[in-house]
Amino acid sequence: MKDRILLSSPHMSGKEKVYVEEAIESNWVTPLGPFVDKMEAMLSSYTNVPYCAVLNSGTSAIHLALKLSGVSEGDYVICQSMTFSATANPIIYEKAKPVFIDSEKDTWNMCPISLERAIKDLMSKGISPKALLLVHLYGMPAKIDEIIRICNTYYIALIEDAAEAIGSSYKGKACGSFGDFGILSFNGNKMITTSGGGALLSRNEKAIKEAKFLATQAKDNAPHYQHSKIGYNYRLSNISAAIGVAQLEVLDSRVQARRENHEFYYNSLKHLSFISFLKEPKDYYSNRWLSCILIDPIKSGGLNCNDIILALEDENIETRPLWKPMHLQPVFKDELYYGNTVASDLFENGLCLPSGSNLAKTDLERVVNILIKVFKNAGLIK
Repeated sequence: MKDRILLSSPHMSGKEKVYVEEAIESNWVTPLGPFVDKMEAMLSSYTNVPYCAVLNSGTSAIHLALKLSGVSEGDYVICQSMTFSATANPIIYEKAKPVFIDSEKDTWNMCPISLERAIKDLMSKGISPKALLLVHLYGMPAKIDEIIRICNTYYIALIEDAAEAIGSSYKGKACGSFGDFGILSFNGNKMITTSGGGALLSRNEKAIKEAKFLATQAKDNAPHYQHSKIGYNYRLSNISAAIGVAQLEVLDSRVQARRENHEFYYNSLKHLSFISFLKEPKDYYSNRWLSCILIDPIKSGGLNCNDIILALEDENIETRPLWKPMHLQPVFKDELYYGNTVASDLFENGLCLPSGSNLAKTDLERVVNILIKVFKNAGLIK
């Protein structure tokens, strides 16, 4: 059996062990500590957002962002349908109501046209959405100018889920820096990792201070354990932050490597009429977290993404479909949805190729060679 090629595996810099040992030797092994402070400062500098709280997951960051936006039981929260469930689940934590919005074809992110239609329809029924969860899918920035205009028009808090988009930017401005709150993730398959972790970004100093308070069990400033609010155990450990600091030091090189992966796939497959890629519009800069392709269901002669995924798995190569939209998930089947079939079509016809920054050229060549073999066996190419 050939060595396994993973979709997106952690890529260590070599400094992680040094920093973790430093944390252990100093006995800073619990939440908070010098590496936590350093990681927050590095993230603020990198994104140009002055205030940051590093947490144990991106999901925790979304949950706190919703609470800090005033979302509570019965409120309506607009959410991009095409995303991972971690974007939408915190809405339910607060007993709020998700409203899912379709994607648009240029970036695969939230469609501004469907969004505004949804808001107008909700408001005609006396419903004023409290917050909006926007996702920069696969590292591609969303149509942020249009989304911001709509949020400002209807007084809706904007929360940017940039879990997949650290290192991406729009008009030179970092993803995660446009909204009232920005969300980052450092899960094991992301651009950089702390093994598990996330961050909450904001220009509102008071909000980040409150986030840190809530994330440490909301312990009041008292000589005894006193709690006036419900808190959470959401803070990142100093050991995890030590890993994060080492990862942040090499972030730009990781972005470059993934962009080069995408360029290799594109140059290798662009001549095939039944394959298309997510293009980078003017003023957009994507970290290309995952390189994705769409298979035209007509031009492919019946060959579908599942056939390709299975064929690659037989060669010990990991791939996966694009995200299954939230409005198609059993757990959200009864929630409101506005839009057409862009997100569902993407799910049906798209897949993610191995994209890790630690892939060798021989790995990429192996993936492409197997793809070409599959297409030849299907009679699509000679």
